[in-house]
Amino acid sequence: MTTTPLLLITADPSHPLAHLALRYARAYLKSASADHNIDSHADDIVNKEDIDNPITKRPLLNVFFYGDSAHLANRLRWQSADQMNLTKEWQMLAEQYQLPLPVCVSTALSRGVSDTDNSTRHQLDGDNLATGFTLVGLSELALMMQDGCRLIQF
Repeated sequence: MTTTPLLLITADPSHPLAHLALRYARAYLKSASADHNIDSHADDIVNKEDIDNPITKRPLLNVFFYGDSAHLANRLRWQSADQMNLTKEWQMLAEQYQLPLPVCVSTALSRGVSDTDNSTRHQLDGDNLATGFTLVGLSELALMMQDGCRLIQF
């Protein structure tokens, strides 16, 4: 059994490491999904129930946004036309591979990024969490780090 890599993204969206993280995720997911498709055809013959059961499926890649990377989850973040919009690129990648996009709730809130629940709880004027991103506690990161994961920080 192979471990699912974990990308811990901490770089601000303007930093080259934020762009490198996206490129790495794309390349890894493309390669892993090709390998998974080959493996899943063999598994179809052996145990089709496990493949169809979303609970037993493991993600191809775990991603966690922490620190300054929480800015990526801001749906109001403007990007000039001559630069890549990392928020939209992560959203498209997440949709293509059914990839969760968890963001540390504390670092997000401290950077002005909030969902509806936290805006209500903390009496903020509105929410601005981009579609596809979710605010989570650090316990989510701890769960991803179980079982000797391969951690890669950008």
